[in-house]
Amino acid sequence: MNTGASICLFILLTLASCSNRKEAGEMNIRPGKGEMAELNRYLVQKDRERIENYIERKNLKMEETSTGLWYYIRRAGEGDLFGDNDRVVFDYECTLLDGTFCYSSKESGPRDITLGRAELEAGLNEGLRMLRPGAGALFILPPYLAFGLPGDGKKIPPRSVIVYEVSVLPRK
Repeated sequence: MNTGASICLFILLTLASCSNRKEAGEMNIRPGKGEMAELNRYLVQKDRERIENYIERKNLKMEETSTGLWYYIRRAGEGDLFGDNDRVVFDYECTLLDGTFCYSSKESGPRDITLGRAELEAGLNEGLRMLRPGAGALFILPPYLAFGLPGDGKKIPPRSVIVYEVSVLPRK
């Protein structure tokens, strides 16, 4: 390789490496797994505190599952508990923890779902499995059991705690 070609190659490599560098202000610094895990623990704890404060303010007698779903069964219902692939039809009212109205079967009709499918929030899926036909319950879903970081893109904002009042209709 002659000297001219070597110089051209050196200049091209230098320019290529410079164009890939970012200024210090432009650097895209991303938190590591440890920082993300710590942030997640912090957010879950804050959501739990908000839920516990809500329960205390409303003087509710609720229980918590191992996943973090809070529930109170107002009416037991009759028959077998619901399970995977069972069709459940229920009236509901969905609000945010601060009382902001989101959705209700009064405006859209009863919800008709099949348990175990992705069409339903994880916390509501879990809660309905505790019920029998004719039962009524109150569920509080932390964000990770509801609509998570993005919300639903409509009425439920990102990272929202959701309160569901449900009344399961009898089986036909």
